[in-house]
Formats: sequence, structure tokens, C-alpha cells
Amino acid sequence: MTEPMEIRAIRAQAHLHHAYLLGLQLMVSSRRGPEVVGDWMFRLFRRQHLEKFLSSFDKLGLAELPHAVACARYHVLSNNMGGVGVEYMEESDRKAWVRFRYPRWMYHGPTLCGVPVEVSRGFLRGWYAHNGVSLENPRLGYVCVSEDMTGEFGLCGYFQEYDRDLAPEERLRFAKDELPPPYDPDRQPRPPADQWNPLRLEKANRNYALEYVRNGLCELAAVVGPDDARELGATAARLIGLQYFQETAAMIGAADGDVAAAADYLARMFSGMGDDAVVEGRAGSATVRHAGLRVVRGLTGDERDLLLHCWQHLWQGTMSSQRQLKTLECRPDGDGLQWLIAPRTSR
Repeated sequence: MTEPMEIRAIRAQAHLHHAYLLGLQLMVSSRRGPEVVGDWMFRLFRRQHLEKFLSSFDKLGLAELPHAVACARYHVLSNNMGGVGVEYMEESDRKAWVRFRYPRWMYHGPTLCGVPVEVSRGFLRGWYAHNGVSLENPRLGYVCVSEDMTGEFGLCGYFQEYDRDLAPEERLRFAKDELPPPYDPDRQPRPPADQWNPLRLEKANRNYALEYVRNGLCELAAVVGPDDARELGATAARLIGLQYFQETAAMIGAADGDVAAAADYLARMFSGMGDDAVVEGRAGSATVRHAGLRVVRGLTGDERDLLLHCWQHLWQGTMSSQRQLKTLECRPDGDGLQWLIAPRTSR
């Protein structure tokens, strides 16, 4: 049975924004170096933590659990909903493990070879080491026993509640001589089936990737400055659009054809964001009127401008990847956008 277009378009958007995040990580790593990308990852994951961590506890049924157990289950549930394979091993009410399995979502494919260990350290400090602070439990910390870039057995460690308050530098520590307990498939936490149907899980997967892009670009501006963030974000976006047009078009059944086909591709892709998109055609050109704009929902001012600037380059890249080269101009249209597509006639 053919999957509905809604599901396919949502999945295509998740795939595209996942690739954009990975491409941007590689670009910052290669052009700005380990310290900058590590600082960026710290800021990104701290922002994600502050926005998502506590607000999701009730949704995932974790509020009444011991803190170490709740934190480990949170990371298993939230990551698996976003398409990230994570396993759970509980030793006691005060010690619970998580192990990320390969292929790693955050470094999918060869990306794993192109990002430095500072990326991992950044998100461990930004999120994992802050769980006890957010839960107002000064005895809760995280112990990392394996990392990705060091060629061990994947990111792995445990949340532990100690008998004393931890100093800030003790909230994250490394113990490379420890191994996780055996995996038990019957003890893996799962989201409530009556609340998380397949469509909602697909949307969660898309939103997972999209939130990293949104917050990632905003925090990149805080690290390298707004002008450099615009340049890096736009260049990575355009390259990912070029590289991923064929894959995303195949996912949604769109053709690599003329201007009308390009407009149809954009309209189908925008529907995968839950946005409204209407195609209007003229001789030799087409316009897609686009409303909803999930990508900038809730953002204002400079952050909104940065996201829209970079995001339009993602779609301009898809136009330049097609056999018939096209131009794509983005114009404001009230609270939405107009995308004007025409054959490309000059450089």
C-alpha cells in the first residue's frame, strides 16, 4: 500500500533538515575549528535542554520516577521518537544507563569522521551535565564511559544520584574503564501507544531535526557573529539543497522537470512542514504562495531574519540541482512568502 503524501512529505522534510544540521556541523568544524564548533554545540544543547527537558516530563510519564531513572528514560524516549536509536539499562533507582547505537543520527554516515570530539563534549556539558540543575537535584550527575569520535562502542554512560551534593565540575565525569550492564529488550521504555500514533511519531521525527536547525542557527550567531552565521548557514543550506533534491523529490513523487514541476516539488515539500502552499502559474514562470512558516514559528527579530535568509538558500539549492536550471526568488507576502520560479537564462 502506498503511503499517504502527508507522511512522505513529512519524512522528506525530516530527512532534509537532518542533512542540513550535519552539513552545518561539518562546515563549522572544517572552517572554524574544534573549539568554535564545541562552543556552538554547548550553546545549542543547553538551549534545547532549557526549552524541552522539563516541559516533556509529563508528556512522557516521567514526573514521578526517581531522577536518575527518569533522565535515562527521557533520553531513550525523546531520541527514539526523533529517529535516534538509544537503549536503556537500569541498575537501580539511583543509577540508570543509556547507550546510543550506530549509525549515529547526529553524525550519520561519513559525518562521524569529520567532527571533532569537542562536539560530543559540548553537548554532554550543555545537556547531560545540566539535568540535575534543572531538576533541582544537586546530587545528580552523568558519567560518560564511551564516546563516538574515539572509536569505542558509541556514546554511553549513566545518570547517577550520589550521597552528596556535586560541585559544578563533578556533574559530568568520564570513567572509561566501565561497561554497561546487559541489554534487556523487555525493560525498554516506550511512549504511550494511545497518544503517539504513527502520524504523530513522523511529525515528532521532523520536528526533532527542525528544532536543531532552528536553535542551531540562532546559537551559531551568538558564537561567530550574525554575519558569519548568515554566510555559513546559507552556504551549507545551498549545498544540502543541491545534494538532496533527487532524494527528496523521489520521496514525494515529484518530477525533475520544468518550472511547473519545480513549483509542484516546493508545494509538496512545504506541505510536509504543515504549511499552506498554493501554486500560481504564468507563461514560463510560476509562483508558490506559502503561509504558515513552521520554520520560524515563535521567532522574531534578528533570529527570524537569520532563519529565513538561510532557509531560502536550501530551496534555491534544490532549483540549481535540477536538469533545467531555474532561479528562485523569495519575497515577503504578509506573514508568509512568495517563491517566484523562472528558467535560469544567465549567471
